[in-house]
Formats: sequence, structure tokens, C-alpha cells
Amino acid sequence: MTSFKKTQIRSLPKIGQKVTADTLYWRKLNFPVTVKEFGPIDYIDVMPIEPYFFAVSSAAKVQIYNPITHQVHRHFTRFKEAAYGASFRSDGKLVIAGCDEGHLKLFDVGSKSLLRIFKGHKGPVHRCKFTVDNVHVVSFSDDKSVALWDIPSETEIVKFSEHMDYVRAGCVSTISSDLFLSGSFDHTVKLYDARIATGSTISVDHGAPVESVLMYPGNSIFVSVGGTELRVWDMLAGGRLLARVSQHHKTITCLQLASDGRRLVTGGLDRHAKIYDVQSYQVVHTLDFPSPVLSLGITPDDFTVVAGMANGLISMQHRQTPAEAQSLNPKHSLKERQKSQTAYRFQLNANFKTSLNSATDVQVDKDQGYRMPRYDMFLRRFQYSKALDAVLVPYIRKKKPAITVGVMHELIRRDGLKSALAGRDDSSLAVILTFLARNINDPIHADILMQVTNTLLEVYESTCLTPQSEKTFLQLQERVNREVEYVKHLMEIEGMLHILLASTTTPRRRSNALTGQSSSSKPMVPSAAAAANATMVYNVG
Repeated sequence: MTSFKKTQIRSLPKIGQKVTADTLYWRKLNFPVTVKEFGPIDYIDVMPIEPYFFAVSSAAKVQIYNPITHQVHRHFTRFKEAAYGASFRSDGKLVIAGCDEGHLKLFDVGSKSLLRIFKGHKGPVHRCKFTVDNVHVVSFSDDKSVALWDIPSETEIVKFSEHMDYVRAGCVSTISSDLFLSGSFDHTVKLYDARIATGSTISVDHGAPVESVLMYPGNSIFVSVGGTELRVWDMLAGGRLLARVSQHHKTITCLQLASDGRRLVTGGLDRHAKIYDVQSYQVVHTLDFPSPVLSLGITPDDFTVVAGMANGLISMQHRQTPAEAQSLNPKHSLKERQKSQTAYRFQLNANFKTSLNSATDVQVDKDQGYRMPRYDMFLRRFQYSKALDAVLVPYIRKKKPAITVGVMHELIRRDGLKSALAGRDDSSLAVILTFLARNINDPIHADILMQVTNTLLEVYESTCLTPQSEKTFLQLQERVNREVEYVKHLMEIEGMLHILLASTTTPRRRSNALTGQSSSSKPMVPSAAAAANATMVYNVG
């Protein structure tokens, strides 16, 4: 018995769509898993070491989530009012968080115990960070001050009060425990050195209230965001502005580094996260979210991307691994895919890191477990009308029109399109006409859909149609007429442009005649472009 050759579906990129390595890389993020909190997500911080838990500050609590199970691993509720900016220490054992009371609270992740309370600020503390030596904490407060605290003694070491408005952004150096950066609603970003208690060492004007700041690992460049702009500053040159980028159309709220510092990610109130190349600061990919983004968290291996939104949603996306790609193979049965996914997640949750052993891979025959699509089943039985109906269901014709066009093309090749289109009632005919009207102007499918349209007119030209069917035919005719008029206008404009371009060669010929240069002494060889222009002018004329 000969095997059935499945229908070939043309898959072409959309016009204007540029597929890059970054596009393919970030498209491997799976469909997001969302969790709802009771209030807006103020801040998300990812544990620097495995298993890469992440801390979520929302309302009056801080919750530690497991990125694999998406369940709450720990929660801290020792806050009278809102909790802000919870951050992990580099070893993942401690968490520091600010609050509306103006205090900083230090918790042990393992026991959930409240270890320290740092008191001294007169306003809410929205951001706080551990220094690189793990024995100090820096706080950024609405009382317009930035303070450095000693953890063992629970005392304030130094405080800077240079800002003129709320300090809602801050970060620390990954190299020196004495350097930290603050961003304020007074539009300034200031770099402090704890060894110089007199004031900031660098101060720059961002031009808008500063929402977030970030220092590159080498401590030579820092970045600030506020309003719709991202600004890059040279720290070694005293705060010289290196770049200004404006890709969001609403306020940018958060910053993160990704891909080992090769990519910079910004989130904003426009519900987008933009990913930039740090060499050129060009956007290489965009992630979309259902609500304004207030905070982002990205694991060091880019495996998990977490976004906190204004409506309390937490979006968790995981990168698709080779094991998951195999488990999601449509050639496997549903039961096999579910079993494979369950086994993979169990292994990942136990080890917190995927480790695939090529020696245990199982070679599966290409055709084993393959489930033939319904339209191919009908084509195999020569049931052309049912095959066409199978690809006119709403999901396929709206989301995957290439499949519908592919089946139509196969029907044309088999000379079965007429029988598939004939004898239809008003509702099924309206579906076909609506599909044609929606996609006939797509250059990718236009040649095939034109043949389908002509065949449809041929089948029903001598048929007495109902008023509803006549109306749908007229709608298709109106769509085609508009497209024809559009193409005519484009051809007229193209002809005018070619005439203008062709006329630019006339002065050169006149100048040659005036100088007495003989055409025989130096023959003029027309270029290919000039020949094409002359031909086009003639055709348009």
C-alpha cells in the first residue's frame, strides 16, 4: 500500500517581517502562566543563584515564588502597610524589603524569621539593595535621602540628602561595596561613594522623573529610564551622555539586563517590554503583555522571564528546551505528549536545572504516532467538499489562512475545486466569500485565491442566488474593485517617478553637444537602469 502524500502548506514570511537570531531566540518563550495578586506588583527580584526563586512585592506582603511549580514557596507578612522593593542577598539566604512605615525589614528565607529592622527614614522606602560584600544595605526613600546601613549592628553608617524629591530608584555596584546609584523624581541621577560623605561624586539630569536605574557589571556605564526615554551615561567620563533612546510611547518603569549583559530589557506602561542590543541600542525584539508593566525579572540563563503588572498579574514565561520541544511534537499522540511533559517537569523540579543525557535518547520512527489532519483524511478519500469545509472552520481560516489556501491549491491541482465549491447554501457560501475578501489582497496568496474566485464565479454564474448570497458576492466585488483602483494609482505614481528619473539624463546629453564632443569618439553605453526606465515610460505612456 502506497503512503499518502500530505498536503503541502506554503509558509512564507510576512511582508516587512525581519526574522533575526534574537527573534528566534526570544520566540522560544512558552505561553505565559499568570498568577493574580491583590494589588499592583511593585517590584520583582530574582534570586542570583539556583533555583532562581523570585520575590514579589505587592500590597502588604512579600512572596517567594517557585518558577517551576509557579507556587508560593515562602511569604512574609510582617508589614502594617505596603511592602516595597524586596531584594535577595547574593547567596539567596536573606531578603530585605522596604515599607510605608519608613523601615527596612530583613528576613531569613529559610525560617521566615524577621532578623533586623532598620529605622531612620521619615518616609516610605521603595527600594533597598544589599551591597556586594553582603554586610551592608542601601536604602532609597521618599524622604529624599539615600542611606547605607550596617547589618550586624543594625545602625546607619552614612546618609545623603541631596535630592529634592522622592527617591524611587536605586542600584548598587557589583564590584565595590562603596558605590551606589540613585534616581529621583527631581529628574536627577546621582552616584555616591560611601567613603566620601560630603555628597555625590556624579550627578546627571535625566530630563524626567527617574523610574529605574541600572549599573553595568564593569561599572563604566549606567542607565536611567524615566518618561519615554532611556539614557545611557559614561561613568568614567564624569556622566557624559552616550545615548538617548525612545522606543516606548508611555512611561518606562523598569530595567533589567539579560543574556549575560549583552541585552538590555525595559518595561513600560504601554504594556510592552523592549529588548535592546547594548552595542547599538537598537530594539531586537518586543514582548507584549495584557496590562502596564511595573517590574521585570529575568533569570541569569534567560530561562524564565517574569513580569509584574499594574492589575496585579504576574506573568511567568519559560524558554522551550529541547526536551519540551520533543514532548510538544504534534506527531506524537496527546497521551504521549502529556506523559512526556509531566516527566520533564518532574525532573526539572527535582534538579532545578535541565540535564539531558544523549545516551538515553530514544529514536522514534518518523511516521510512528503521526496523526493525519482531517483535511488530508478527506482528500485521501476524495471527499473534496468536506476537505474544504475542514479548513474553513473559524480557527484555521482566521489564525492559519495558509492552511486553507494550501488545501485550495491542492484541490486546483486535483481538478476538484469545482466539485468542492458546488451545491453550497448561503451560510457556507458566505464563509468562502468572506475568506476570499479578507485575503485576496495578500500577495502571498493572491494568485491562488484569484483562481478560486474565478472558479466560484463560473460555478454560480447561471445559478439563481438568494439575496444574501448576492450581497456577499457584491461585497467581494467591491473589495476587488478597491484593490484594482489602488494598484492603478500606484502604477500612475510609478510612471511619474520614472519619467522624472528619465528626464535627468537630458542635461548631460545637451552638455556633450555644447562642448562639441562626438558621440563616436566616446560611445555612450546606456546602463541597465536607464534601459529599464525607458521601457517603463513607454509602457505607461
